[in-house]
Amino acid sequence: VLMRQAAEMGATIAREGLEFGVLRRKAGVGGQLVTFQGLGATYDDVFVPLHGPHQAHNAACAIAAAEAFAGGRALDGGLDVEVVREALGQVVSPARMEVVRRSPAIVLDAAHNPHGARASAETVREAFSFAPLIGVVGVMADKDVEGVLEAFEPVLATIVCTQNSTHRSMPAEELAEVARGIFGSDRVEVVPRLDDAIERAVGLAEAPDSEGIGVGSGGVLVTGSVITAGEARMLLGGSR
Repeated sequence: VLMRQAAEMGATIAREGLEFGVLRRKAGVGGQLVTFQGLGATYDDVFVPLHGPHQAHNAACAIAAAEAFAGGRALDGGLDVEVVREALGQVVSPARMEVVRRSPAIVLDAAHNPHGARASAETVREAFSFAPLIGVVGVMADKDVEGVLEAFEPVLATIVCTQNSTHRSMPAEELAEVARGIFGSDRVEVVPRLDDAIERAVGLAEAPDSEGIGVGSGGVLVTGSVITAGEARMLLGGSR
């Protein structure tokens, strides 16, 4: 449908994976190093200070859009690679796998549907090595709650079910009922207040490791809703 409409309008079409895209990427500390194929040039070794393959693809779309605005495929030599590096190097994406605290690390992510949750789980595997990772999850009642929880189950050691301040939020105990069917009762806790839930998750993340020697290298992921992540960000004082 989109291709037909574009043709009828005489619009130029640019498709990720064909006219532009991500050629190579390597996860690193604080983000990823990416080589992009743009509409007019290749941009090597651009640092993107965001986590996850989906953010690299988002950046590829941004580069292609900037190229199109500046002349598209007719752009001789593409954009200035140093300008691209400087611009993408300053990108922020609040509550999108955003680390807002350390020791233990607290990561905020606004995933609220199965697709977003799968992307976040993939990013956790690639960019972090928390052991254990404790989830603080608050979802909206009208979302695909089972799909979200199933996506996160492989990466969360324990899920602390909570709720945000809106009337659309699923009550924490109802969320826990769904979670028990996916995680098992021994991996599910219920703490209705978000601030208390985060505090409980931090305690679990800081518990001694499985050998009982010292503090483990755990982390906390607050997720399940844009509002949940946003309220947590206000509580924790996100950096920007």
